[in-house]
Amino acid sequence: MLACITRATLPTVVAATPSHHHHHAHRHAKKHAAARVEKRAPDVVTEVVVGATATVFELDGKIVDAATAKAGLAEGEYIIVGETTPTFVPPPPPPPATSSAAPLRAQFVEEPISSPAAPTTTSAPPPPPTTTAQATTSSAPPPPKTSKPAQSSPSSGATGLDADFPSGKISCKTFPSEYGAVALDWLGTGGWSGLQFVPNYSPDAQSISDIITGIAGQTCSKGAMCSYACPPGYQKTQWPKAQGATLQSIGGLYCNEDGFLELTRPDHPKLCEAGAGGVTIKNDLDDSVCTCRTDYPGIESMVIPACTSAGETIELTNPDETDYYVWDGKTTSAQYYVNKKGYAVEDACVWNSPLDPRGAGNWSPINIGTGKTADGITWLSIFENLPTSSAKLDFNIEITGDVNSKCSYIDGAWTGGDKGCTTAMPSGGKAVIRYF
Repeated sequence: MLACITRATLPTVVAATPSHHHHHAHRHAKKHAAARVEKRAPDVVTEVVVGATATVFELDGKIVDAATAKAGLAEGEYIIVGETTPTFVPPPPPPPATSSAAPLRAQFVEEPISSPAAPTTTSAPPPPPTTTAQATTSSAPPPPKTSKPAQSSPSSGATGLDADFPSGKISCKTFPSEYGAVALDWLGTGGWSGLQFVPNYSPDAQSISDIITGIAGQTCSKGAMCSYACPPGYQKTQWPKAQGATLQSIGGLYCNEDGFLELTRPDHPKLCEAGAGGVTIKNDLDDSVCTCRTDYPGIESMVIPACTSAGETIELTNPDETDYYVWDGKTTSAQYYVNKKGYAVEDACVWNSPLDPRGAGNWSPINIGTGKTADGITWLSIFENLPTSSAKLDFNIEITGDVNSKCSYIDGAWTGGDKGCTTAMPSGGKAVIRYF
């Protein structure tokens, strides 16, 4: 199985604190894995970096030249089991000298030097620029829209978002919707958002080296980490202290040897907790849109739904780094995939979309990043899903509200950057990600 690695040459970065944030290192799938492990850079907070990139292919620890790799892929001899995708969103121009605005930086920046400038609130979108959307690289016509209407985020049926989960008392055969978890039935994994079988795991383990990703048709069973979704505005609380020996992320409840679900963070007895808040999606389109968060920590597939019907507003979960997942000593934020309008959740919140294989799911046109840092500032980014996808979004996006700079994607043109933009919201503020 072939691994695809995109490497970047990075210049020196000046950070406000000793903490340096970067993308995950590439990881290899186990040869006995039940599913190919398709991998991209997850939700890690990054610094401003830019440099040359090069894609290389690796087989059994050895570099394979591009021509051989591509020929093998075309013949079906290889499959790509891993991929890293470093991206860069340039900051907007610096503010005038009289302004106290903090310099904006790349997506998921974590060390703002000072508080953002006074927020600017816009009540109407700026007029569309004359620039037209760039054509896709494919000359093939777009795939037909599904005849099944897109739906809002599935109802959890939960009665106990505020209830403590009874660790070791609930059978692994029972999906814990009564404790707030949302079943993702379209994935075919018993409602779970992801399965990672860890046969050598123990609660006192320092790391986990044997990780087998579950596939459709399997469900939570002995020796598995069973990850789950939460309603919009909430996120899962469970992941073990022991993580992948080669920096894989692992998350969820643990199904013990007796077949019962155990908390992996006993100090967080509720399965779902609210994020920092302050961020909403407002859908002003005449059709629905699915925005899908990665299952992180976990299998890192974009399956957690935040779907809006036409005219609907919902909360977008905004992690607070002070009580969220830490990867390799670094705090992390959330990453979302914005699908084209009208796609049903089972065609959007998946890795491989049966409807639009190169324009939805992992190949969605646009990503959104959000996270609240320890100083109270929420950083918000919109950026193209490069180099993974060449698909183009069929609507506009802007961030409005209590933010310190304009950030929008209108008629294929960016305000606030080249291939993306970043803005910041102070503590207590409100930001709206508007689709129109």
